[in-house]
Amino acid sequence: MQSCLESSVPILTKHFFQFHYFSLLEGFQITKLQITKLQILHLTRRVDFALLNAMELRKDPITRSWVITGDDVIEPTPRSQDCRFCGPTAEFAQVIANLPGMDGSTWSARSVVHPHALYHIEGEAARRADGLYDRMGSVGAHEVLLENPRHDGHIWNASEVEVEQFLRLAALRIQDLKRDSRFKYISIFKNHGEGAGQEFEHPTSQLTATTFVPRRVLYELRAGRDYFESKERCVFCDILAQEERQNLRIVETRGDYVAFCPYAPRTPYETWILPRSHESSFERTGSSRVGSVIDLAALLRRTLQRIRSVTEAFHLVLHTSPNSQHPSATLGYWKTLDDDYHWHIEILPILEAKARSYTFKEIYYSPVTSETAVKRLREAKI
Repeated sequence: MQSCLESSVPILTKHFFQFHYFSLLEGFQITKLQITKLQILHLTRRVDFALLNAMELRKDPITRSWVITGDDVIEPTPRSQDCRFCGPTAEFAQVIANLPGMDGSTWSARSVVHPHALYHIEGEAARRADGLYDRMGSVGAHEVLLENPRHDGHIWNASEVEVEQFLRLAALRIQDLKRDSRFKYISIFKNHGEGAGQEFEHPTSQLTATTFVPRRVLYELRAGRDYFESKERCVFCDILAQEERQNLRIVETRGDYVAFCPYAPRTPYETWILPRSHESSFERTGSSRVGSVIDLAALLRRTLQRIRSVTEAFHLVLHTSPNSQHPSATLGYWKTLDDDYHWHIEILPILEAKARSYTFKEIYYSPVTSETAVKRLREAKI
């Protein structure tokens, strides 16, 4: 099934990147003799647009989490020998943004439209009731962030400058998409390894812009707000201060950034990276100036090297503040957002299945304490 994304031309707007589609009829006079053909073309485009928006969002009224669902299942295709992002077919990728290249390459980090996007930027979400349930269209953005033009340029074996370029691209894309008042949250994540659901061979992360805030982030926002109302301090800053003071779970520090294993890990060897300086929005840090995240790039690179001494597969997610340029009039966590929230990176390694599963449980189970995990990660040869 061919998506109309594969045969359409994007128009890049002034403030953020939207993907509209040129009508084959645009700019032409319509005559009576053309009607039959034009009706067929119009019907084809309506079918294409229906396929494009086959997915929808549904809300669980108990957990209050949104789920994207639909019957538009992509048939598995054999892996090609050519990389779709750096091989001969790379020219067909819909490029959204580039950062200038280094050492003769045309780009250093690049954002492209996901070839099988779950979210699409056209239209409005049109939230509506379905009895006691809520549903809305899958309006948003879904991008692939190419971390490096080199096919083997993974974060853990790239140079610090190369990783910095990728982080700057991520910050700029978040900043750009937050200009759209429809989008409440921008997620950046990376799934690496077969057990993590890796999609592409090329070094990539992904970005999604959604009309809602993901449940896990909502938990953090509410906890941060409640802690601030009680103590007038950021809970993340207090956690980091205690971790540095005790020095039991610190993996490594680099400049203003600290990598540590959280006190109550969800998975063995779970690791977080936080800035010491309080900042709610990653994009303000990452897009401020060249060199602003070079220490973060170095620490992220070394932390992934340590993680990979334990396992190849992992999930990585960047948690930043929601879109405060267009705050909600009803949700209370917006009022002190810049004071009580703190951006951070979470890395969740995936180990081979044990006798007791530590994933998809109501109560997380980790067979390795953070203190033991830190000892092994510190001693890892990188």
